[in-house]
Amino acid sequence: MTPNLPSRPGAIERALNTLCRLSEQTAIAMLLITTTLVVLQVVGRNFFQVGLPWAEELARYGGLGIVYLAIPLLLLHDKHIAVDIIVSKVSGRTRWVMQSFTELVILLFCGLFLFAGYAFLMRAGKFTTPALSMPNLVFYLPAIVGMVLFTAVSLQRCWRLLNGRPIANTTQETAP
Repeated sequence: MTPNLPSRPGAIERALNTLCRLSEQTAIAMLLITTTLVVLQVVGRNFFQVGLPWAEELARYGGLGIVYLAIPLLLLHDKHIAVDIIVSKVSGRTRWVMQSFTELVILLFCGLFLFAGYAFLMRAGKFTTPALSMPNLVFYLPAIVGMVLFTAVSLQRCWRLLNGRPIANTTQETAP
């Protein structure tokens, strides 16, 4: 029996890691901008009695980006919240079946989310946001981009599982 040596990530895994890192950096930038906008909004209202609807709208946009652009990297490196009380107690074929079921449910969720997002944007994409007149397609773009990348990571995890490899390649985490 050969020992499980850490495998070198292939081109697709390296590309996913790079895209997820870029997505994470974008989410961090959006967090900084959102924090600044919220502080600006509080100062404007409390000290100058001025409401800034554009700042509130951009903060909501940033909130979307923070959430949806961060989740692909968490899933890629298996750092997401997971309830694995039962899976951690079993091994062998039973563990593989349970992990496969979990990964397929995640993939199903991704597909349903993207389908529903497409249906929603076909109707709401024609409209704009109230304060900035930003097209809804642009407003919801971080969610769509994040979920497309999340789906790609989910597919990669399923592929790794089917090939008998660990679901997440934690050796990628240290790569820049």
